[in-house]
Amino acid sequence: MNGGILSILGLDGTEERVYRHFLRNPGTSTEDIDVLLHSPRDDVERALDRLGELSLLRSGDGGGVSAADPETAVDRLTEMRLRELHEQLRQVTGSRRLVAELTAERQAGPLASQGVERLEVLRQIRDRIDDLAFFARQEILSVEPYTALTPENIAHARPLDTRCLRRGVQIRSVVLREALDHPPTVAYLRELTAQGASIRAADSLSERILVYDRRTALVPVDPSDTSRGALVTQQAGLVSNILALFEKIWTESTDLSALIDTHPASTDVLSEMEQRVLEEMCRVAKDETGARNLDISVRTYRRHVADVLRILGAASRPHAALLAHEKGWI
Repeated sequence: MNGGILSILGLDGTEERVYRHFLRNPGTSTEDIDVLLHSPRDDVERALDRLGELSLLRSGDGGGVSAADPETAVDRLTEMRLRELHEQLRQVTGSRRLVAELTAERQAGPLASQGVERLEVLRQIRDRIDDLAFFARQEILSVEPYTALTPENIAHARPLDTRCLRRGVQIRSVVLREALDHPPTVAYLRELTAQGASIRAADSLSERILVYDRRTALVPVDPSDTSRGALVTQQAGLVSNILALFEKIWTESTDLSALIDTHPASTDVLSEMEQRVLEEMCRVAKDETGARNLDISVRTYRRHVADVLRILGAASRPHAALLAHEKGWI
């Protein structure tokens, strides 16, 4: 059985992640948490069912779900495993140490309106960022001075980014202009803009900023050394100052569309979605059919078509198909 620290008590990895999710976000819906957890929906459904059978999750009157108290949960799982696996008694009776860590997860939940929280564990920071993006309703603002996104970064970010944009969450992001020299990064940024994100680039950036719905901000403890952890706050004065800094950086940055044609990397590779759109363009006649096959809106599909034509330097769709064939892209 593969899992986290609760595997010794009989929970697999998906079940533990679901339980931790509702510790951090009590009273929330089960909708789309497979996207947040980057897990197949069937696995998440099975985890929800089993956690409910174990009484580790409970539903409220409003339909939201909450996790059992960590001490109660650990006691219940310990008792179950003691009955099932008496020969592992030594391991199971040592499981009380898990209460403190799970309680810390609960304490790392929604902030008091005047609180500032420090996160020092990388996994905890990543979980919090995913949670904040998952529950964003209106807007996500970011300043991210990376020089390249790895395939793992993109695969992790894509489901949440796509979900946010489909739900109408506005995304505004400022990246380092140097990142435009990295073809896979440029391809992913084009993919986001085609879905409605607004992205700009700056010549130099030292700040790292994330703001969700203009009420929760996350910044590094030390911008020059992110290993020292992150600060999360909902304190109105602090968030207001961080927002002002973001808007200053945004105003002084250049829109991605104005830069992308000047970077050779922008025409070196298609994004994953652009490649799929190219294949649909060559296979079906109607945009509505292609959009339906890719599960995207017709408007987004046509944005991707325009990007593909621009990248290929094509005057028409048949011309694009010919050029793509010559490049070996289809």
